[in-house]
Amino acid sequence: MTLGPLMADVDGLELTDEDRELLQHPAVGGVILFARNYASAEQVAALVDDIHRLRHPHLLVAVDQEGGRVQRLRDEFTHLPPLACLGRIHETDSDRAGHLARVSGWLMASELRAVGIDLSFAPVLDLDYGVSAIIGNRALHKRPEVVAELALAYQAGMHDAGMEATGKHFPGHGAVAADSHVALPVDERRFEDMALWDMVPFRRMIDAGLAAIMMAHVVYSDVDDKPASFSHYWITDVLRGQLGFNGAVFSDDLSMEGAACIGDFSARAHTALEAGCDMVLVCNNREQAGCVAESLGDYRNPIAHTRMMRMHGRKPTTLRSLHQDPRWAQAVAAVKGYEESPELDLDIGDA
Repeated sequence: MTLGPLMADVDGLELTDEDRELLQHPAVGGVILFARNYASAEQVAALVDDIHRLRHPHLLVAVDQEGGRVQRLRDEFTHLPPLACLGRIHETDSDRAGHLARVSGWLMASELRAVGIDLSFAPVLDLDYGVSAIIGNRALHKRPEVVAELALAYQAGMHDAGMEATGKHFPGHGAVAADSHVALPVDERRFEDMALWDMVPFRRMIDAGLAAIMMAHVVYSDVDDKPASFSHYWITDVLRGQLGFNGAVFSDDLSMEGAACIGDFSARAHTALEAGCDMVLVCNNREQAGCVAESLGDYRNPIAHTRMMRMHGRKPTTLRSLHQDPRWAQAVAAVKGYEESPELDLDIGDA
């Protein structure tokens, strides 16, 4: 069975019969976890294992584990500072910031891999223009070259842990005040300005082998009248054509208000896939996830399947083994140190 183009969610701490029925639908290719799916490391590892056992090749299991405000798994996992902390450190010590970015990427990915999770949708590549509350301190920095430098180090740490990176939100969400969860943001800037600023980190990460990108539910009105998640121009012409990206493209959640302008959920899914997305997300709406799965029943894209297969996690481990690795204790100390006291420098080796 191939990996289908739909990523859905599950209700609770273990799979229900309804969950199993949906996840075995051929249109489904992945599962995204939320805080409601987590009670303990042992429980979530069992949940992920149950999901993986449903299909071969196994469904991708993803989570948002950026750090700061966006960290779904908390107890028994290291508290991760917001990425903006790394940008602040870069202001005074760029070498240390790069080192800590790599350590942070490794720690985040290692702990997720230890419970079987394949990928975290990270890092954020948006620029911090100081106007977007939904992005805010999720962004590494306001300058594109700094975001690129730190994101490359973060990606290297993720790779060391056996996880591919997902850059988001292309072509850039940081310059709009509206939150695409509850509104449709419109960015009126020219394409040339975005190319010189917002797209720089994406370009640098693509050149370094970035495996996946998540699109933005933002309309860039000078370029296209559709949000980027549904735009053939942004995905196929710019991302694939001009930037040469050959990895996986995820939509943002089709349940968000920024997607509503396209139509019902099935229309949203088909429009995103026709524009060039490889996988679409439907979160927190089981009825509509089922409708989308049924509407995509005959959908087949062997190239998308191949791209998604690359997103499977590598280097399987357990939390017990990870906690016995001296790199883990060093990384935890480093991460705790740089949020509480940005001037504290811990002499640890690269993960």
